[in-house]
Amino acid sequence: MESTLLEKLKSGGNVYGTCITSTGPMWPAAVKKTGVDFVFIDTEHIPLGRTEMATLCQQFRHLGITPIVRIPCPDPYLACQAIDAGAKGIVAPYLESTAQVTELVGATKYRPLKGEVLQDYLSGAVPVPENMRDYVAKYNAGNICIANIESVPAMDNLDALLSVPGLDAVFIGPHDLSVSLGLPEQYDHPEFEKAVSYIIRTTRAKGLAIGIHFSLEPERQIQWMKEGANIVVHSFDVALFVQKLNADFDKIKMAAGDTPAAKSDSSMVV
Repeated sequence: MESTLLEKLKSGGNVYGTCITSTGPMWPAAVKKTGVDFVFIDTEHIPLGRTEMATLCQQFRHLGITPIVRIPCPDPYLACQAIDAGAKGIVAPYLESTAQVTELVGATKYRPLKGEVLQDYLSGAVPVPENMRDYVAKYNAGNICIANIESVPAMDNLDALLSVPGLDAVFIGPHDLSVSLGLPEQYDHPEFEKAVSYIIRTTRAKGLAIGIHFSLEPERQIQWMKEGANIVVHSFDVALFVQKLNADFDKIKMAAGDTPAAKSDSSMVV
């Protein structure tokens, strides 16, 4: 039976996943061996075409792993493309207004409605007929609506953003949040940690699920799970490959009496 990721989230359970950027045919079966609940497929920063996205979604769903796709903006047409491709979760980045969150809810929970009819339903200008409400609920069953919260304006408007009916979860984007705070990549700074704690506490108090995407040490995920995060979006394939290969070569070179290569200070961000 297909993953019931949304049910797990609504029951307050923990779910685990990673970001996948590679379209290599051996990756999905390899990822399956890790026991992840979901994969995060990013079309905002990663150059994935629609066909590649659909292939990944279909491969992972076939393996019982829920595909969550980040689209570049809360657009119902882009969301429909991703869901038609096989995505069960939709993330939109850098949301700062209730209008944007409402648009994302409409894109994921009211599909295939679009245009003026959808806007009238979402605004409350026209009540949703019972038969239509039942239809879209069944048509979109299991779809997960996720907002990226990653800026100071989003934090300032957080209670209103999280109060939009139909929102299921939040992903914190630590890189963009740190930059918005004026603390670029200072993930141990007290003000950054204070901001993340505030977002997590507020989100959980609203009954929503939340995760933070770090491509650094697993201890950071553990830290934020202790604060209340229940979605672990840990690292991505390229970062994990580089980190593991660097560690292995350092060990091999030191055993051979050679000097390990100097490492770049630049972090990899998705």
